[in-house]
Amino acid sequence: MVDDDKSEAEREPVTINTSVPHSARVWNYLLGGKDNYPVDRMAGDKVLEVFPGMVDIARQSRYMLTRVVRHLAAEAGIRQFLDIGTGLPTVDNTHEVAQRLAPESRIVYVDNDPLVLVHAAALLTSSPEGETDYLQADVRDPEHILDEAAKTLDFEQPTALMLMGIMGLVADYDEARSIVDRLLAALPSGSYLALYDGTDTDPAYVRALGGYNRGGAVPYTPRSPELIKGFFEGVELLEPGVVPVSSWRIESNPWGEPPEVACWGGLARKP
Repeated sequence: MVDDDKSEAEREPVTINTSVPHSARVWNYLLGGKDNYPVDRMAGDKVLEVFPGMVDIARQSRYMLTRVVRHLAAEAGIRQFLDIGTGLPTVDNTHEVAQRLAPESRIVYVDNDPLVLVHAAALLTSSPEGETDYLQADVRDPEHILDEAAKTLDFEQPTALMLMGIMGLVADYDEARSIVDRLLAALPSGSYLALYDGTDTDPAYVRALGGYNRGGAVPYTPRSPELIKGFFEGVELLEPGVVPVSSWRIESNPWGEPPEVACWGGLARKP
């Protein structure tokens, strides 16, 4: 269920800047969604001109998120999810996947895009046994996120921290590592870290991001696979480790092997 008294969607005024692209809206466009503006489509098209494979990255990363949540809910017994960098609602959001398998699951979504706030009602649906909430907050303020999320989640119980495609928006690597460490420090043993981000493994992708970053959006910084692995120091990586998202526990399908993409991630357990 949802506590309407504390829903950010009910409390905060919404101001949307449609003059500059925003990562959540551009991502929505690349996934084929309709919750974007001309400036976002223009930014997305410029990326695709240089790097058509961006659509594969968008789709394959989304598929990995679904597989991760299924594993956590069905096999690891996780019933709490803190999903930071939520993006705009699409098919198989975290709460939908988790609550299909475990209706009592609790999910807190976090994003700083006002348009996500507009659509928060779609994220705040929940099974009667579970609960969802949405926070309008920035990943650079982990203490605020944790304080607010604690109104819905019990941080004495194992929790899945999901940072899917968000840490590349924090340009300084040491700051990004500090954010992840501070978030994990608040979670008990048996919690999980799920994280992926764009990598510098494809020169065309790096060039496309360079053009995107010059378009006025918050810059996105691709990192080497080794730096992505660095986010998982101190936690126990599950097989197959940090790999391209399209290779993480791939499932059989009639279309054959998915393409390898310049986006790497993994899932790890806090000991």
